[in-house]
Amino acid sequence: MCRFFAGLTEYTFTTQLGVVDPPLVDYLSEMLAHFVRTDAIYGVRTPTGERLSQVADMLAEAQARQGAARRRLHRHIGDFTLFWTGLYPEIAERQRQGRKDSLLDYQDQGKRNYLIASRLPADKQSAPDAVLERLSDRFELCVYGLGEIRKQWEEREGESDGALLLG
Repeated sequence: MCRFFAGLTEYTFTTQLGVVDPPLVDYLSEMLAHFVRTDAIYGVRTPTGERLSQVADMLAEAQARQGAARRRLHRHIGDFTLFWTGLYPEIAERQRQGRKDSLLDYQDQGKRNYLIASRLPADKQSAPDAVLERLSDRFELCVYGLGEIRKQWEEREGESDGALLLG
């Protein structure tokens, strides 16, 4: 699965969109492979174990954390909003209706949270500051690129027996 996403991401961003940024492309393909599991998409929990599915709740939880834990949460918010607005904007819109997130703009939140994450202390496993900053700067392009990736795998879906991701 990782190679599938790496190939699609590299082709889409490098060949179709002209983005020659291997660290950024690698980050995006790793995010896609990681988010294949729904428990990773909704992996943020409060200290009491409650799963957070709304960005508004994740933002509140981020304020309660410090250091690398806060960075990881802001990065997750960036990933979460990028994933939904890029791959499944129709689902993102439905998920927000009538809930706390209905007042939030996911693209603005994604850009903002990647930038915040890039400026907080990192741990050894964290994405480089420069990559997170570029994700913030190029958020709209990444959203568009993920939409193109979805189109490509949907075209290939007819060649296999099952869906790759949600949808």
